[in-house]
Amino acid sequence: MPPALMPMHEWALAEGVVATVEKHARENGLTSVSEVVVVLGELQQVDEEVLSFALENLRTPMLRETRFTFKRLKARLKCRRCGEEWDFSAEGMEEDVSEAIHFLPEMAHVYLKCPKCGSPDFEFSQGRGVWIESIRGAKDE
Repeated sequence: MPPALMPMHEWALAEGVVATVEKHARENGLTSVSEVVVVLGELQQVDEEVLSFALENLRTPMLRETRFTFKRLKARLKCRRCGEEWDFSAEGMEEDVSEAIHFLPEMAHVYLKCPKCGSPDFEFSQGRGVWIESIRGAKDE
């Protein structure tokens, strides 16, 4: 997929990953980076294939041999009223509802209720955001 046709969400994420990894490498005296593990929260709806493509196209000399690994983190919710915890599932959800929750997770309170007590007062305890879990590299001796 040519960069001009790439979804901006993944391209922006890839630029952020590359910038962060390079900054970390410089600050820690690394001359090359062998592996980067990126955690993708389910609610971000990141397309791994598109993100991988973007990372490949943004490689710098320091990241020439870097293996990018992705870990998915399921979204979980916790009821503030009764303490029940459950997994979020967009399965069976209308696409516009799923998109609304993706762009503004607080919208979930309009569509979802606690399966135990029926309360709409809950929080996402995990599954939001994208972050770098680990960076491995080498220093020239």
